[in-house]
Formats: sequence, C-alpha cells, structure tokens
Amino acid sequence: MAAPIDTVADDDALYVLTAVLLTPAQFPSVLGDDYPAACAALALEPYSEGYGLVLGQDGSGARWTVVVEDVSLVAVAIAAWDCGMDYDLSPDDRSVVCALPGWPLPVAVAAPGVAAPHDPLPDPEAEGTEPAPLTPPDTESWGPAQRRMGADEIARQWTAWREQIDDETAFADPPGTDSTGGEATPGAGPGSEPVPEPDPRLDAPDPHPEAEVQGEGGIETEAGGDQADDAAVSPVTDSPSGVHPGVRRALAQAHDYMDAPPPPGRVRSSFATGEARMLRADGPGWSLVARTDDIAFILLDEEPGEVLPVGRGSELPGLLKGLDALAVRPA
Repeated sequence: MAAPIDTVADDDALYVLTAVLLTPAQFPSVLGDDYPAACAALALEPYSEGYGLVLGQDGSGARWTVVVEDVSLVAVAIAAWDCGMDYDLSPDDRSVVCALPGWPLPVAVAAPGVAAPHDPLPDPEAEGTEPAPLTPPDTESWGPAQRRMGADEIARQWTAWREQIDDETAFADPPGTDSTGGEATPGAGPGSEPVPEPDPRLDAPDPHPEAEVQGEGGIETEAGGDQADDAAVSPVTDSPSGVHPGVRRALAQAHDYMDAPPPPGRVRSSFATGEARMLRADGPGWSLVARTDDIAFILLDEEPGEVLPVGRGSELPGLLKGLDALAVRPA
C-alpha cells in the first residue's frame, strides 16, 4: 500500500499506508460522538457526502493525513485491502481538500526506505498558525475516545463478548422488578466485563480481560486489586435495583433521540448476521452497542474499563427498533 502520491505538502510524495472513511455512516469514532463532531476535530465542514482520510508518510518520514473528497475511491481501496488485494490508492490532486500533520489513528506499518514515522517539523513561515499534529488517543488512560473505541471493539467481536454473558445470572430479576431492572427502564445485570485495550490486531478478546486491563492498561476495575480468577468481575451496586444510574441515564437519553433526532452519525446501523442489525450509539458520557435481536452493552465515562450488559426485558426491543429506524446506514 506504500505507493507514492503527490500531496499539497511542499509537492512532496506521500507514501500511502492506510485510509479510512469520514462519512455520516462511518467515521473514526475517536474523533467524536457524531459526524459533525468528528469533522470539527479536523477543522472540516460536515458535508453530507463525507471525506476520505489517507494516512501516510512523506519523503522525510513525516506523518500526514490527507483529506480527499473522492469518497468512492477510498471506499474501493479499503474494500480491496480488506480482501487481501493490492490497490494503488492515488487520489487526484483536484480531490485533495487539505493535508493535516500527524495521524488521528495508530498505524502499525511504516513506509519502506524512509525515516521512521514522526511529526512534521513546524513551518517557520506559518508563524504558529498551522494546526498541531494529530495524535492517536492514549490507551493508558480512559475518556470519551477510549470509551467509543471500546464500544467499536465490542461491535467487531460481538460473538466473543456475548458468549461471556450468562443471561440467567447477569439478568436475574431483583425483587419487584422485571428482567430490565425496572418497569420502564431496561437495565444492566449485576456484573460487568472490563474492556480490553482497543487493538485492531486482536482476533478475539482475552478470556480474562480483567487481568489484561489491570496489567497493561493501568485501569482498575471497580472490584479493585489484582484479581485474575474466572469470577473476577466488577459488580455495580450503586442503585438499589441493581441498575447503574449511568445506564438509566444513557437509556433515557437514547430514548430521547426518537423524539429529537440527534446529529448525523450519533446513531449508526450496520449489517449483522441473520436479519439483525448492529447498532452503535453515543451520547454525553456514554456509548451503546447492541444487536437489534439481542441484548445491549453500555460503556460509561464514569466507569473506566467497565462494560455494562443490558437485558432485553420488555423495553429494550422497542428502543433498539426505534434507534435503528433513525440510524444512518452505510451506502
């Protein structure tokens, strides 16, 4: 993929390493909760057609993110690479919107024959007006970007995460409630699974993710300590009903989306097996991932490294159906 293309950066060649889409239906969630927020993070106008982001290195090895208007060309290249095929991604210069220093996402490869990836040197003629280099989120900390990355990872590896949930124990009914933890609000079970560090190279989550997060990410679970046996989960017991208040807040805000549609990309729907859809929704301090025919998982800013399962109960199916109806879908 390291094929050179001309860029607007001093007429140097860019060695293309990878590319991603920036559209209402598909964008790097590390940039924001929705499409307009993701565009704002790159100082771009949120045009409905979207953009392609081409990540590469110039002849000196400096990192650059080239923004192009030719979304279809970038989509074809990504599809070819996903199938293991070679594809020479060479956008026309007329399609280039701008070249931004740095990369917003981690890139595991480097261009051959040039220096190791590094941020471009400041342009002395810019007099401090040029944008700061883009940098991937710090996986050693927890915040909105890491929370959204965790939800994306669950969506990619849904089956592996779903197999870790025992419905009979995770969604046991507290006294006086149904399986959602309340009469009107779907709830989470008393247990939760920690999020492993998002890593696109992972084929499946670690069978003991709590140990991986504690040892590698420095994120302590609510249970605390260095627990590594099979029962090491982090019960959330802030609410007498067993439903985390953050889960209640997230579900209530997600339900409000049906009355007041959120910005484009705040709710996204993609293909899943069978006739189901995979839903991803984000809001202030929370992320949701769900299959329309199954349960949901919620991640919260206030619960670092925690994944809170939400049983279907009587209310969740209707919520997921409503969210899917207003969600943005890939073309």
